[in-house]
Amino acid sequence: MEKRDLYDENRNLIGKTIYKDEIIPEDNYILVVIIFMENNDGRFLIQKRSLNKNGKWATTGGHPKSGEDSFSGLITEVKEELGIDISNENIILVDTKIGKNMICDIYYVKMNIDLDKIVIQKEEVSDVKLASISEIDEMINNNEFHKTHGMIFKDLMRYLSK
Repeated sequence: MEKRDLYDENRNLIGKTIYKDEIIPEDNYILVVIIFMENNDGRFLIQKRSLNKNGKWATTGGHPKSGEDSFSGLITEVKEELGIDISNENIILVDTKIGKNMICDIYYVKMNIDLDKIVIQKEEVSDVKLASISEIDEMINNNEFHKTHGMIFKDLMRYLSK
């Protein structure tokens, strides 16, 4: 069973862990990581979550395991879910959002993505594809895209347009 580290509101480890499905105690936080991977042609890699994970399209992300920091947790999640090693890419931390019991680090990378080399983790992901900004906007508007990932995608577009 997977464990996660607990943090205080200032992102300090508090020396406690919880199991994946446990409720996060009041005034404690877990780390969440999300990455937007842009192909060299300007399309973004998105994944359709498996039905047991809501079945919506989203970006890649997850929760670092106990002992992992945000960045190493991100590398692990992308490798586990998609079979892609992004450890040698130029990954940028774009933003950090703090929500109820969560500290969410949002990353971005532009890289060459070969869909034929992706190996999906079937428990988490049912499909992958490259989608343009307008296709993702349409998915967001049609409620086919994970709501939180859609809001963060809009923030990313503002960041990239600067």
